[in-house]
Amino acid sequence: MAEDFFEQAYAGTPPWEIGRPQPEFIRLATAGEIKGDVLDVGCGTGENALYLAGLGHLVWGVDAAPTAIEKARHKAEEREIPATFLVKDALNLRQIGRTFDTVIDSGLFHVLSDEERPCFVRNIADVMKEGALYFMLCFSEREHGAYGPRRVTQDEIRTTFGEGWRIHYIRSASFANRMSDDGAKAWLSSIEKLSK
Repeated sequence: MAEDFFEQAYAGTPPWEIGRPQPEFIRLATAGEIKGDVLDVGCGTGENALYLAGLGHLVWGVDAAPTAIEKARHKAEEREIPATFLVKDALNLRQIGRTFDTVIDSGLFHVLSDEERPCFVRNIADVMKEGALYFMLCFSEREHGAYGPRRVTQDEIRTTFGEGWRIHYIRSASFANRMSDDGAKAWLSSIEKLSK
């Protein structure tokens, strides 16, 4: 099961844990694209969430791996940054019981199966306010080799986020990791939840 894989990965330091926020999310915040209350879905050990909380956003982070959430809570306490971290499955976000202005996803979408994607989209829609933005950083099919998660095409993103969504952009990006100085080739997407 994927949950077991990630729980085991977080017992050590997985390659996607770089000890700092992803540069793409720093750029988004600097450009003023991250607004209001933020949900970091698949937050890992919390670096992106803590960065945004440190800028004054009310931030919640969720991950299915208890060890990742334990590490995120420890970092928040140690750095004295207020953020809420919960063990939650990204396919069952309704249990959170609140909505957000922004949802960020650093490497979760690209581990979902084709069957899980529609369920995930319904779940993030349930925790997003109308007009809220979803920022997704995922591996691109332009990344060579077979190591790491599956690659995602722009067409897959557009197909997954069809009715009820507006894609503002899908642009080339880099996914920083501990395996490569240049990072992996990625897509960064800005996707708006439309009003019903």
